[in-house]
Amino acid sequence: MTKTPLDSQPPSYTPDKVWTPKNTYGGQFGSINQPVSGARFDRKLPVGKHPLQLYSQGTPNGQKVTILLEELLAAGYSDAEYDAWLIDIFKGDQFGSGFVGINPNSKIPALVDHTLNPALPVFESGSIMVYLAERFGAFLPTEPRARSETFNWLMWQMGTAPFVGGGLGHFYAYAPIKIEYAIDRYAMETKRQLHVLDTHLASREYLAGDQYTIADMAVWPWHPGSLFGVYGTHAFLAVEEYTHLMRWYHAIAARPAVARGRIVNRTSEAPGTSLRERHDAADFEPFFK
Repeated sequence: MTKTPLDSQPPSYTPDKVWTPKNTYGGQFGSINQPVSGARFDRKLPVGKHPLQLYSQGTPNGQKVTILLEELLAAGYSDAEYDAWLIDIFKGDQFGSGFVGINPNSKIPALVDHTLNPALPVFESGSIMVYLAERFGAFLPTEPRARSETFNWLMWQMGTAPFVGGGLGHFYAYAPIKIEYAIDRYAMETKRQLHVLDTHLASREYLAGDQYTIADMAVWPWHPGSLFGVYGTHAFLAVEEYTHLMRWYHAIAARPAVARGRIVNRTSEAPGTSLRERHDAADFEPFFK
């Protein structure tokens, strides 16, 4: 293995006794991240015609919810119609007063259900998925063993995603300097996660067994979905070697509802991959003919 020359490594430092903010973070999110929460400017959220209003971006976390909503509609739950408004996290939209009002953590996605009075805000992707699955009685088994398995893998995804996105994704794709130690550390953990999934799926069609559930929808955009393009680590991690995982991945990718849900609130410039906002099923017509 070729080692990075020492003169190209970042200088070492001794942490201060008490950390204080600095203006040296750099990177794609350097001007956005701050050590405090709360709104930074006033901006009301738009409200469309449907009871369910989603405020999101088509990152892996955002895709989880739009995939579920499209699967619900495909399964005949017409009350799952929704408006999906773009919250551009690269521009700091998540710090507007309206968005912070429904999610004080300023992270996408966030959902507001206007069928209730007052309207009910729901934030955190896993929480939104459970809320919708229980509200419509779909994609979350009622049999105790299958239900437990679904929650096991849903919570597994919620706990492991920071290693893929905030860890490997950040240091491999976004950090202003390449730090070998950081990339190696998170690549090791991501490879372990991929092996966990591959081993589990060797004897099961889906994560919870023979039923397609919200666990599959939550994990799919991250492992190895995000590795196909969001962070550019597909070849770096040799994802194709996980044959059982890839079988599962391609089977889910072939679902029409997944194909629709994955492009909602995307901002990619690649043709046919981005539907910045979704307000009606007809919005997909230019993409799927």
